[in-house]
Amino acid sequence: MSNSLHEVKTRIDSTKSTAQTTKAMYMVSQSKVRRAEKAYKDYQSFMNSVASMVTSVVTKAGIDYSHPLLTKRDVKKTCYLIVTSDRGLAGAYNANTFKALEQTLETHSSKDEFIVTSIGRKGFSYIEQKGYPTIDHEPILVRDDVMFIDIVPLAEKIIDLYLVGTIDRLVIIYNHYVNSLTQEINETELLPITALNGEVKDIDYIYESGIEKTLDMMLPMYLEDMIYGIILDAKTSEHSSRMNSMRSASDNADEVISKLQLLYNRARQNVITTELIDIIGGANAIGGKE
Repeated sequence: MSNSLHEVKTRIDSTKSTAQTTKAMYMVSQSKVRRAEKAYKDYQSFMNSVASMVTSVVTKAGIDYSHPLLTKRDVKKTCYLIVTSDRGLAGAYNANTFKALEQTLETHSSKDEFIVTSIGRKGFSYIEQKGYPTIDHEPILVRDDVMFIDIVPLAEKIIDLYLVGTIDRLVIIYNHYVNSLTQEINETELLPITALNGEVKDIDYIYESGIEKTLDMMLPMYLEDMIYGIILDAKTSEHSSRMNSMRSASDNADEVISKLQLLYNRARQNVITTELIDIIGGANAIGGKE
C-alpha cells in the first residue's frame, strides 16, 4: 500500500509541475494574442488606404489598361501558399491548414498542376514529407512579432514566377482570426489581382513617371502588403489557438490532480484504518490474556 501511495503522490507532483508549465504558457500566449491582434487591426486601416489608392489609380488608368498581375489567363499550374507555425502546442492550428490543403489538392488530376510553398517550419516539414513539388529549399520562419521584411523574398519569388508564366494562379490557405475562441480556414486567391474593392476617391494624382509605370511599381507592392496582412491575421490565430490549447491543458491537469488527490486521500485513509485495526486488535488480544 505504501508503494501505491508513493506512486500516486509522484503522479500528483508531476501533474502539478505540468500544470504550472501550461499555465505559464497560457499567460504568455494571452499577452502575445493582445499584441498580435492590435498589430493586425492597426494594419487593416493601412491596407484599406492602400486598397483605395490602388483601386483609384487602376480606375484612372481606364479599361484599356492591362497589366499581367491583373489579367486572368488559362490556369495550367496553381501555386498554393500555406501559412503555418514554427512550433507546436497550438491545438488544431496546423492540422486544419493541412486538411484544407489536402481537400483542395484532390481537385487536381496530377502533381504537374500545382506547386506548394509555405511559411513556417511545420508547413515546410509537411510539404517535404508528402513530396509535393515546391519552390522552398529551406523553411521560412516567422517570428512572433512579424516583420514585413520577413516575407518580401518569398513574395518577390512568387511574383516573378507568375510574371514569367511558371504559375498562373496563387491561392493562400491560412487560419483567419475571428475572435479569441474562433479561427476559421480561409482560401484566398491573390493572383491574378481581381479583388480591387477599395473606395475610389476623387483625387487627381500627379504621376511623374506616368500612370503605367506607377502601377508597375504599385501592384507588386500591393500584393506584398496583402500577403503580410494575411500573415499578421494567421499569427494572431496561432497565438489564440495556442492560448486555448494551454488553457484546456491546464484545466485537464487541474481535473487530474483533483482525482489523484481524492485517490491518495482514500488510500491514505485505508492505511490509517488498517493500522488502527491492527493496534486495537493487538490491544484486545493482550487485554484478553490478562
